Amino acid sequence: MADQEQPSLQRGTSALVVAQTIRNQIEAGELRHGEQLPTTRTLAERWGTSVATITRAMNLLAEQGLIVNRARSSRLVNYPPTATGRRSRPTPQVILIGGYAGSGKTELGRIIARRTGWAMLDKDSTTRTVVEAALESLGISPHDRESETYLEVIRPAEYQALLTTTRENVECGTSVVATAPFIRELSDKAWCDRTAAMLHSLGAALHVVWVRCDASSMNTYLRQRGAARDAYKLAHWDEYLSGIDLAFEPAITHHVIDNSVGAAPLQQQAAELLTKNGVRL
Repeated sequence: MADQEQPSLQRGTSALVVAQTIRNQIEAGELRHGEQLPTTRTLAERWGTSVATITRAMNLLAEQGLIVNRARSSRLVNYPPTATGRRSRPTPQVILIGGYAGSGKTELGRIIARRTGWAMLDKDSTTRTVVEAALESLGISPHDRESETYLEVIRPAEYQALLTTTRENVECGTSVVATAPFIRELSDKAWCDRTAAMLHSLGAALHVVWVRCDASSMNTYLRQRGAARDAYKLAHWDEYLSGIDLAFEPAITHHVIDNSVGAAPLQQQAAELLTKNGVRL
């Protein structure tokens, strides 16, 4: 009796479904050109189907030119940049902009994004609604940014979401400007090295920018923007200042932008930064 494949994990998934799913992953950049696929047996276990079904799926992908079969069930993804019609697209650039609250990092990020057309990812804009809902569900003020619950539970998730979104843009060939305080992250050399290595593996260039601002200017900027999340800092300003390092230096090669009152305009400094890094507008 012939083997009749059904698109059900109980009886095995069809070769067509497996091939279509892997094709989608290749074309979406989730599986990259030159990447080695798992073995036939590993894929069969993952899909809950037979080795024969996986072999047929791989043959379909090979016929479409999306993979290259090699000896001993070794297969490589075959989807070079030219296959996407993006031969001339430049290397994706990632600018991570850090700084204390009120330093002007988001404004700098927006200036750069507007000049370049790159994706603009600000931590607060990207995650604030979810963060506030999570804090409220825990019985905490939605504007809390000082409690242990926020710092140890919510904050790490915020940064993971920001980094994951950055990575997804880069995988699609899109340059990114990502802004957040990045204080813990940029003081941790291991984090810096891992992030740089991850972006390098995706073929992207990383630039780290630290926005510096004197205490008086920061206080002025915070009061001007009037965000509820800054209320605690402003109400306990001396205590807040005693806990930060205005001379902070990231543990990675970086550029410093000065946004203190009286410094050169951010637009001018942004243009100089882009020129220094060889970005042509």
